[in-house]
Amino acid sequence: MYRLRIESEFDAAHKIEGYEGKCAQLHGHTYKVEVFVLAKEVDSIGISFDLRLLKEKLVKITERFDHSFLNDLKELGNPTVENISRFIFQNMKNNLPNGVTLENVRIWETPKSWCEYFEGSIT
Repeated sequence: MYRLRIESEFDAAHKIEGYEGKCAQLHGHTYKVEVFVLAKEVDSIGISFDLRLLKEKLVKITERFDHSFLNDLKELGNPTVENISRFIFQNMKNNLPNGVTLENVRIWETPKSWCEYFEGSIT
């Protein structure tokens, strides 16, 4: 099994609706996005999935976030780091070839704070 990781970043502003604290005010972040995929096999030249193509898929999803006010993007809902990570995951998973599985999406709001979204259950 192979685990591949790519990252990208974007700058955006938001405010958390319904939150009691500083994050209810307009503020911004430089978000770092990490995408992890799993693959079982490699092709004839030893590649499981072209990282360049994976990054292109991520950038296609996140380019609309860059230098935007995330609250204006209704498809995100309340633009929490949880909702952003889920949105990116759901849009990435439908665009991968057979044999490649999206493991998780991790969004860093700050160098010390992140959220990771993956499909599974808590027992």
